[in-house]
Amino acid sequence: MEFRTLGRTGVKVSQIAIGGEYLEGKSFEVCRSIIAHAMDNGINFIDIFNSNPDMRSNVGQILQSYPRESFVIEGHLCTAWKDGQYCRTRDLDEVKFFFEDLMDRLQVSFIDIGMLHFIDSQKDFDSVFNSEIIEYAKQLKSEGRIRSIGMSTHNPDMAFLAAETGLIDVILFSINPAYDMLPPSDDIELLFKDSTYERVYEGIDPKRSRLYQFCSEQGIAITVMKAYAGGRLLSAETSPFEKALTPVQCIHYCLTRPAVAAVMVGFANVSEVDAALQYLTASSEEKDYSAVLSGAPRHSFNGQCMYCGHCAPCTEQIDIALVNQYLDLALMHSSVPDTVKNHYDLLPHTAGECIACGRCMENCPFGVNIIEKMKQAASLFKH
Repeated sequence: MEFRTLGRTGVKVSQIAIGGEYLEGKSFEVCRSIIAHAMDNGINFIDIFNSNPDMRSNVGQILQSYPRESFVIEGHLCTAWKDGQYCRTRDLDEVKFFFEDLMDRLQVSFIDIGMLHFIDSQKDFDSVFNSEIIEYAKQLKSEGRIRSIGMSTHNPDMAFLAAETGLIDVILFSINPAYDMLPPSDDIELLFKDSTYERVYEGIDPKRSRLYQFCSEQGIAITVMKAYAGGRLLSAETSPFEKALTPVQCIHYCLTRPAVAAVMVGFANVSEVDAALQYLTASSEEKDYSAVLSGAPRHSFNGQCMYCGHCAPCTEQIDIALVNQYLDLALMHSSVPDTVKNHYDLLPHTAGECIACGRCMENCPFGVNIIEKMKQAASLFKH
């Protein structure tokens, strides 16, 4: 494993790291197999945005097998668990309660990077940085309960604002070859309209390039989410470049951006850990992504679910990301595979329960028409 310095924090982290999204809903045994395999192969860095108490407890129990100094945690503030679902919160009492819950369930005395979670708009930025929440984060840092303050966002404008405050040492940001060519906007919907793609394949968007350079100059580390664009870049059928990239190529693209210290990869199983670890022994030819990107057609990501879960909470407790995942898997076949239908049927709440309130669509950072997706899933799976 190769390690990089996490910006001005001075902390050494593995350049391939664990993203927590696919540990959600896994048994303790599956979580342990993934984390143990990753850490036994040199990965020492994990991001935990999850508020799911079972997932937090599983990870905490697994990490007890390793010395505290042997791993680095990127743990999120402002995530809550309500009515059996993840949600964002800007309520200070909830922020405090669920941070304490994170510490207790992970069984640690400090979090290396306390991440201010999912800030994509100016209004949301102000609700955190001009409130008691940022003061609470600074208090945690002064007490040594978090060692550094970070922030997660999909919007380069918000990332730049955070970087300019001087308070943020780490930014968790969505980076991949497709997203890098999208212009930033306060209105997330504008990112996915065809008109925004007139220049999309002419190079990295100038604001994103400026963000990477500024962070590099200031010693602000970038950790990467969505390196595979929710898996879409790994398939020629779903990639905007109409050619598949490999996990190695996606990881290499991210690690060649200025200021990037680590790529947080969501692992659903041990095989996916191994696919990412192939980066360590890959040749220059295997890492090269230029042939895939050159001459690529213009394309919009409008309406394409990244399975990130930010649509939650659902008023009817539907696991929207998982429903969309099963729907997309089913649509890849001429008829619904029994295995996919069986998994869908086992969901405690299915798409047919959607009341079309639209709350999820307000939360979605990728402009997905979730109401229509739920109707499609309910029709396809018959409930």
